[in-house]
Amino acid sequence: MARKDKASNAAQKAKGKAKEAAGKLTDDESLEYEGKTDQVKGDVKQAGENVKDAFKHGR
Repeated sequence: MARKDKASNAAQKAKGKAKEAAGKLTDDESLEYEGKTDQVKGDVKQAGENVKDAFKHGR
C-alpha cells in the first residue's frame, strides 16, 4: 500500500507542476496557484508516508 500511496503523491506533484506551467503560459493565475497547491499537498502527503515508514522500521 505504501508504494501505491507514494506513487499517487508523486503523480499529484507532477500534475501540480503541469498545472503551474500551464497557468504561467496562459497567464492564468488561478491555474498556476492551483498547481502550486497540488504540489504542496503531494509534499505533505509524502511527508506523512515518510513518518509512517520511520515508525514501521523503528527509526
